[in-house]
Amino acid sequence: MSISALTVMVVEDHGFQRRMALRLLAEIGIGHAEEAADGRAALQLLEAASQPPDVILVDLDLPGMDGIELICHVAKRQLARAVILFSALDPVLLSTVQTMARAYGLRVLCSLEKPLTREKLLAALAHYGDVLQVAEGVETVEISGDDIRAALAAGEITPWFQLQVELGNGKPVAVEALARWCRPDGSVVRPLHFIGLLEREGLNDALTDLMLERSCRWKRQWDSEGMRLNVSVNVSPTTLADESVADRFQRIVLAQGVDPAEVVLELTESSLMADAALGLSVLARLRLKGFGLSIDDFGTGYSSLAQLSQIPFTELKIDQGFVTGAHSDPRKRAVVEASLDLARKLNLNVVAEGVETVEDWQMLADLGCGIAQGYLTAWPAPPEELAAVLARWRRPE
Repeated sequence: MSISALTVMVVEDHGFQRRMALRLLAEIGIGHAEEAADGRAALQLLEAASQPPDVILVDLDLPGMDGIELICHVAKRQLARAVILFSALDPVLLSTVQTMARAYGLRVLCSLEKPLTREKLLAALAHYGDVLQVAEGVETVEISGDDIRAALAAGEITPWFQLQVELGNGKPVAVEALARWCRPDGSVVRPLHFIGLLEREGLNDALTDLMLERSCRWKRQWDSEGMRLNVSVNVSPTTLADESVADRFQRIVLAQGVDPAEVVLELTESSLMADAALGLSVLARLRLKGFGLSIDDFGTGYSSLAQLSQIPFTELKIDQGFVTGAHSDPRKRAVVEASLDLARKLNLNVVAEGVETVEDWQMLADLGCGIAQGYLTAWPAPPEELAAVLARWRRPE
């Protein structure tokens, strides 16, 4: 969608700043813009609208219903497709509100400090298409247990792959396998809509085995074509409750002609660990067989340091919530710096997730981070398109 086709609402109590925002929107080609002087007026307009606006540009410090309360209503009732925050308030508060809005499921393009400028608005709205592509690639569907079992049996659930590249030289070194349900009608359903059901149906391990087997099969083909890349596969938490899993994973990988040393198994903090003795035994045996172990979404759980001290991890993945926008957010940058320092002391490789801008790329490179993953490097793609993804990849300058 082009910027000129967007519909925008400006919610700002200061008359001059509201008029300035509307003028700037007109200058960058926005043909349809509405305005409201406070949260309640904005809510009434949104409730009466025949369809939600694409973007709400909202100040937080509003009389009556403040911007935070308005955003809660908008998110819960899906009264807009995305939001831009603009305020002169503490950047830490803006970051908190962004996190809150995303937790409610509302797309947040960015937060802008006052005063608004043409360049700031243009850059923020130009990001709309990327954010929408992430969300709208997910089709909302009603799925039953029988549906998901049939899909798994028919091979409709398959890995797509996202590139991981070295920050120092831009060299592609690995891919992460991400589950996608590719239905016969051509639509693609993302994990958000079926992973929970898979878990309830007790199909976690079946999915993990399938993803590992297919990822290794594709890796062997890529190797034969000169594209040597390691593969990362997410592991279900229930896997750690199966004492035979190390042998099973080894059989799956070797059957595809792949060395376990070229496979990284990713585990989230929250999955570690219900039965500490059994879990540590499983993970130790996986390392013994050569698999890499990655702690995924690092920093989002509550026992990170304990996990790192007990488990033979080889890699730490910094959660995208800390990485995205860290170049302009001192608190996020501090978390990234601390994570990198800890990883260096523990001799762990580091992958930064959620790298979306050249500025974040440069910040991570300056801090000595090893590997980047995110929409700046590549969008997740079907395996047969990986060669084209590699051909298009260029290191940011």
